[in-house]
Amino acid sequence: MTDDDKALLDFAEKWWRQAGAQHDAIDRELGLTPTRYFQRLNALLDDPEALAYSPQLVRRLQRIRSQREAGRRARRA
Repeated sequence: MTDDDKALLDFAEKWWRQAGAQHDAIDRELGLTPTRYFQRLNALLDDPEALAYSPQLVRRLQRIRSQREAGRRARRA
């Protein structure tokens, strides 16, 4: 796992109170578009090294991802 990957996970651990603040900070702090940030974050959720680096965060985000996927499947059915 790269230092950029670790920085991305550290960034993901922050909480945002205002809509749009996170997207502005993604560009400012990471130099990524929000779309690319979420793509990279999603890929990291399947990386065992990311789980070892930040287990609580990765497991929480995996749960959120699973719940959203289940909701999408339920709406299609």
